[in-house]
Amino acid sequence: MQNAFEVVPGEVSRLVIDRAEKRNALTRAMWAALPGLLTPLAADPAVKVLLVTGRGPAFSAGADIGELVSGADPDDPMAEIRDANLQAQIALREFPKPTIAVVRGHCIGGGLELAVNCDFRFAAHGSTFGVTPARIGVVYPPAAIKVLLDLVGPATTKYLLFSGEFLSAQQAELRGLVDRVVAADDLDAEVDAFAAKLVARSQLTIRSVKESVNALLAGDDADAAATKRYQETIASGELAEGVAAFTEKRAPRFPWT
Repeated sequence: MQNAFEVVPGEVSRLVIDRAEKRNALTRAMWAALPGLLTPLAADPAVKVLLVTGRGPAFSAGADIGELVSGADPDDPMAEIRDANLQAQIALREFPKPTIAVVRGHCIGGGLELAVNCDFRFAAHGSTFGVTPARIGVVYPPAAIKVLLDLVGPATTKYLLFSGEFLSAQQAELRGLVDRVVAADDLDAEVDAFAAKLVARSQLTIRSVKESVNALLAGDDADAAATKRYQETIASGELAEGVAAFTEKRAPRFPWT
């Protein structure tokens, strides 16, 4: 356990926000620690999927409010926490393997920032989602706005950021903020089944799709990376195995890790 996170390694690894006594509110030290926690998981070929979740009844109630204006520069007291926050978001968004936010309870502010930088969001009935800068006079960073905008579009982005209102899990699902809503008792089983499905798929295909989507959202050229991955599927035998398995009506045994 480091900096109020617990990392549980494995084929399906878990990153647990571990500050339940504060409803998993995120401190500057926690934001700063996140990239370093993700780096070894990204490099480990045994890791296929990463689940991000919170300890206890809440995913995360957001940033630790007591730290928001505690920076050394009186003209920009949020500088340190803003930089750590944005670097953590980048590290999670660019994590090369599938990421799933597993949400129970409150997913607010900085907690929602973590969730929207994951590839998928699975939520229990009774979860709530919101972003609250307008309640306290925080100017939200454009980079963080863009992630939300790319996911749910301008109307919902403005609705959340203007109003500071919370959405239920069902409302969030209707707006595209959540991918799947299930009963709380079924959430872990639903996530585990989906993660197992991702583990069984071509990891080269998944890696290529994630790289291409991130590049396209950033306005970058995605062709070179996709071409490289295509060549890897041929050289590794992954494409041949996939075609053979389909033809023989069996589960594929993909060689690439």
